[in-house]
Amino acid sequence: MPGRRQHSPLRPSWRCPVCGILWPCSAAKLRLLGEYREDRPGLLAHLATVQQAAEADLTAINPGVALPDLTPRFVGWAEAR
Repeated sequence: MPGRRQHSPLRPSWRCPVCGILWPCSAAKLRLLGEYREDRPGLLAHLATVQQAAEADLTAINPGVALPDLTPRFVGWAEAR
């Protein structure tokens, strides 16, 4: 829908510009699961790439501060259970 804001990450903070929470928010997760419905390995590869970009951004805006493990946030939720 035109003019509707997307639940895409706002960089470099990696928060959702719609929800304001850490990205991927629930809406983004649902969208990604739908987009990659038939390609779970592709989803995991995409999320790993996104995680690397987030780590670079978050390290740049918080130099000298150790980041928590971002794997559960970016990839862990999408792994098969």
